Amino acid sequence: MANVNSVLTALRVFEAVAAAQPAGLSELARRLEVPKSTVQRCLKTLADAGWVRPEPSGDGRWVITGKAFSIGSAVSSGPRLREIALPVLSRLQSDTRETIHLTVPDDDAMVLIERLDSPHQLRAFLQLGTRLPLHAASNGKAYLASLADAAVESFLRNGLQKVNDHTVTDPDVIRREVEEIRQRGYAVTNEELHEGIAAVAVALKTADGETCGCFSISGPTTRLTPDLYATYGEKAIAAKAEIERFLSF
Repeated sequence: MANVNSVLTALRVFEAVAAAQPAGLSELARRLEVPKSTVQRCLKTLADAGWVRPEPSGDGRWVITGKAFSIGSAVSSGPRLREIALPVLSRLQSDTRETIHLTVPDDDAMVLIERLDSPHQLRAFLQLGTRLPLHAASNGKAYLASLADAAVESFLRNGLQKVNDHTVTDPDVIRREVEEIRQRGYAVTNEELHEGIAAVAVALKTADGETCGCFSISGPTTRLTPDLYATYGEKAIAAKAEIERFLSF
């Protein structure tokens, strides 16, 4: 019975983090009316299992991880999107011979739900469940550009974290990029998320106009050079159109 109670408490802690994230230890203990030591043990267990993680600011608060969203997508559109998109994305991967990342939106990030690896030894690599910032990842920028202006402004008001020296954090620059993405149909990043990696991405929409996911073609900057952005962008747009035809059924 003690083990069952421990599991139930851990689940309550997880739900409380999800409801109030980022949530601190004292706040969680007060909300759940359990000792701080108990909450701390539960957080450690949940973190070890990959369900929660410390908030990047380092102030002792906690957030849920992409793993939680990935599991949750099992009862939503995730599996259907993956099932529909994979045959098309597999052909795109064979054509470009670069890594394809399929993501879905989760609050102010994109979560990686599928990866088709490049056959090259030097390639882009992200773990499934990775959360990608909207302003630094190509998938994130493609998603931002698919939103209404009010939603873009709401995101920009939260501030933009610098991931590396190439990350764009100027809201005006992001606004201009969003307009460019809308005009040409695809997003581009060059080392803004990871050093030495470039990517081209597009957003996927359902028949009712809702953005349900994004996918990117990613590769090292030594291969995915600026002269290929337009070519890969057009290939991604063609794949997007094919996937969206099936999403409308």
